[in-house]
Amino acid sequence: MPEQAVVDRQRVQARYPNARVIVLDDDHNTFQHVVEVLVRHIPGMTPDRAWELAHRIDGQGSAEVWSGPLEQAELYHQQLSAEGLTMAPLERC
Repeated sequence: MPEQAVVDRQRVQARYPNARVIVLDDDHNTFQHVVEVLVRHIPGMTPDRAWELAHRIDGQGSAEVWSGPLEQAELYHQQLSAEGLTMAPLERC
């Protein structure tokens, strides 16, 4: 009787990719507009946190405004871009 090779199946669990949503500084969006857009589209974003991020964007040139599952990051990136914010490409993390 021929020997049969038994192949063990390995269950590979790949983590769902995450991404960072980063807003860049520009010369055409006001602080107020950035704050309103962040509060409108980023879940759980408070006006106080949005003002902090707007100041970071202005002072440091960019700020991460959200990170999490890639699919949601793509949605938020698209929404913020559609509102006129200047966006960095999504960064996988």
